[in-house]
Amino acid sequence: MSDSFEDRIASYTARVDQGLDAALPLASRSPERLHDAMRYAVLNGGKRVRPLLVYATGECLNVATNLLDAPAVAIELIHAFSLVHDDLPAMDNDDLRRGKPTVHKQYDEATAILAADALQPLAFSVLANVQGAPPGAAIQLVRLITDACGSTGMTGGQSIDLAAEGTALSAAELEHMYSLKTGALIHASVVSACLLSNDLPAADADALDRFGRGIGTAFQIKDDILDVEGDTQVIGKTAGSDASLNKATYPAMFGIEASRKRCDELLADALGSLERFGDSAAPLRWLAHYIVERAR
Repeated sequence: MSDSFEDRIASYTARVDQGLDAALPLASRSPERLHDAMRYAVLNGGKRVRPLLVYATGECLNVATNLLDAPAVAIELIHAFSLVHDDLPAMDNDDLRRGKPTVHKQYDEATAILAADALQPLAFSVLANVQGAPPGAAIQLVRLITDACGSTGMTGGQSIDLAAEGTALSAAELEHMYSLKTGALIHASVVSACLLSNDLPAADADALDRFGRGIGTAFQIKDDILDVEGDTQVIGKTAGSDASLNKATYPAMFGIEASRKRCDELLADALGSLERFGDSAAPLRWLAHYIVERAR
């Protein structure tokens, strides 16, 4: 195995893409248009950051890679479901995602809604079929990801986001919204690997929990910065869309420099939580830096 996690990213993304392809119904299967839209939504590129966090945490804890495939695939399906809904006219009304037309533009609004609706239960089907996991782990994984995508997680965060358009939020209110809207699924990516580790000490679980929460919030602040400073061709979605919708974001509330400073603070805290793991946490350190320093 290569010493650099960066060198293993291609093999991990190929692994999760293979798992996604296997989980998704063939486009030739009825209803063909729905299944084609599902595959378009999921297999249309993407950084696969959340699956990579699953695998990186698994490396840190020496969890067998084959056990990590189910949560990696399931979490990416949930992420894809959320993006399709976020892009809808009733939500963020975006035309581009990953440099290509959003699902409701490529197909139609009704098909996009149904495709996203179908991706969510498919994720839980994948989780329910995890093989070789510790006793009770499959149920714990389902509960973890249910909480991450429900009204007290990602969906709730999106609701707060929509309600906050045109209003001013405090830093604490913004970070609470981010911890649900984006952070909950990123946190679940880290914790899912913890649930597959036998006899994980409580202190180690707490440290990784802290890492997941911090880096999840940092991810969304960085997204906000890229929406202001990024180029549409690079970030793969329409730059400046947050401002056009008058969204409550960190740069809008506190400026770019304060946003960068907060990202750096969250990164430092997340990295600090990994100190107890020594060199085994190198993959997570690499991903943490990537999340805060990325250009898209």
